[in-house]
Amino acid sequence: MNKTAYITGGSKGIGLGIAEALVKQGIHVAITARTQSDLKIAEKHLKAIGKGDVLTIESDVRKLGDEERAVQQVLDTWGRLDYCIANAGIGKFSPIDEMSAEVWNSVIDINLTGVFHTVKAAIPALKKSKGYIITMASLAGTNFFEEGAAYNASKFGVVGFSQAIMLDLRPYEIKVTTIMPGSVATFIDGQTPTEKDAWKIQPQDIGQMVADLLGMNPRTLPSKVEVRPAVPPSARK
Repeated sequence: MNKTAYITGGSKGIGLGIAEALVKQGIHVAITARTQSDLKIAEKHLKAIGKGDVLTIESDVRKLGDEERAVQQVLDTWGRLDYCIANAGIGKFSPIDEMSAEVWNSVIDINLTGVFHTVKAAIPALKKSKGYIITMASLAGTNFFEEGAAYNASKFGVVGFSQAIMLDLRPYEIKVTTIMPGSVATFIDGQTPTEKDAWKIQPQDIGQMVADLLGMNPRTLPSKVEVRPAVPPSARK
């Protein structure tokens, strides 16, 4: 029986890299985004490279109802949910004295509350499948930096949330891992990756990591994974 995966923020960046790795393994993949045009582009790409089916769903992780409807659509389509990857996130950075309440709320609502909404919606189905939850945090979830008040707060929150639910859900044989990447060549604060970002972790690298985690022996649980570029910026030629 084909396994199924639900990936938020799956139309580009890390989410798309994860979707690529999973459909290549024959896993049925549902991806979400807030923009239908982005979903259509990603769907065409994934169907061209993968063995698994692809389902695109327009959903806003800030709304629990959207996430509940999205998970139900996965169940209506494939009858089960095995993997939930709470990936959707944004990066906005500014000094606290210049940060607007709108920016703060948008970062917290998407990066932290959105993860809660996704996980909350998926838990009933994952209890039935004894599934796997992967949350996308960041090294910014343990390392603070200037102009990172909102982003740090959201990612510190994701790390704490993920480790707590890992304990809550172990009795149901649901595994929970949070991945904490360093510099990734993805869309941050409206900036598109360029060739200058080649030294960074690539979205496909995170996709391979997720595939490897899902393929581990069921008795093994890496509850928190930190990953960095192999060569730091200071050592680049």
